[in-house]
Amino acid sequence: MSSDLSAPRRTLRKGGLVVALVAVAIVVYGLTIRAKENEELKQWTGEQAIPSVIVIKPSSDITARTLELPARLEAFARAPIYARASGYLKSWSADIGSQVKAGQVLAEIETPDLDQQLLQAKADVASARVNAELAGTTAKRWQSMLNTDSVSKQEVDERVGDYAAKQAILQAAQANLDRIQATKGFTKLVAPFAGVVTARSTDIGALINAGEGVQPLFVVSDTRKLRLYVNVPQSYVPAIGKDTVAKVSIPGQPGKVYTASLVASAQSVDAASGTTLFQFLVPNDDGELLPGGFARASLELPSSAATLSIPASALIIRQDGVHIAVLGEDDKVQLKEVTITRDLGRTIELSGDISADDRLVDSPPEDIADGLQVRVVSKPDAGAGKS
Repeated sequence: MSSDLSAPRRTLRKGGLVVALVAVAIVVYGLTIRAKENEELKQWTGEQAIPSVIVIKPSSDITARTLELPARLEAFARAPIYARASGYLKSWSADIGSQVKAGQVLAEIETPDLDQQLLQAKADVASARVNAELAGTTAKRWQSMLNTDSVSKQEVDERVGDYAAKQAILQAAQANLDRIQATKGFTKLVAPFAGVVTARSTDIGALINAGEGVQPLFVVSDTRKLRLYVNVPQSYVPAIGKDTVAKVSIPGQPGKVYTASLVASAQSVDAASGTTLFQFLVPNDDGELLPGGFARASLELPSSAATLSIPASALIIRQDGVHIAVLGEDDKVQLKEVTITRDLGRTIELSGDISADDRLVDSPPEDIADGLQVRVVSKPDAGAGKS
């Protein structure tokens, strides 16, 4: 009977042992998997803690670079037409946009006050001439009487002096008449040269006041060619030669480019802006360009073989100067101080402790520092994701 009971007990013990071994194996396997996952997570976290950077190299090409600057267009010649005679506008014959020739009458001023002054001046001249002639006749008569001792030398000198005074009065009256007649000639406003009327600020019957501080009645501009004014920063002035050509683009006219030739330079630096004013000429036979408008000028500047260029995004500008981040063979950062020789917008030309073989960090993080370990990644494809 006892032997019959011991057999099941042994079987039960064996089964329990097997179950225990399986449970231990499951626990050990689970712990092993978790430890492996923890190690992988630790390794991944450590890798993520290392900043990823994109590496570029400086460019040493000496091809021409383009400097883009704002510019303004002005008429080759511009003449504001002011009134020299006061009165009322009698008529005008040229409106804005009208093509006019040199000497063409633009408007005429009616001058009733000036007309009366002219009549008075003519009367003054006539009266002064009669008085001078009478004084001259009297002086001659008294001089002839002096030879007969009928009059004294004193009386003769008085008559001669009176004649000279009357002559002076006549000359003054004549000068006043000439002045008024000259002013009368300004009642007709004429174009000083061939061009376009770009402004008209008067109308028939308007009161016209001559003098300083008044608004011009007309503005005539010669727009067959325009002056292009460009303020060039001082650091780029030595690179602009007499044969420099500007490519001009106008807002509102996409795809159209005009060529302007250099004609003059201010030969001085404006202390307020630190720039030098350059003047170019742009042909405008078709009248497509408008004076007074804004433009964008692209100037081709030769690069210097002694400088290297990098994208502006690779610069690190801090309080202690301008730096670049260079990577060593172990992918650790070394900050180098550089000097900007020319800022061409997206591209910067540098001089300093930099060579064409240096590996530079593009778009470096703000907290980048010497000795920082980084991980180099490839530059993303600009066309990726486009269908």
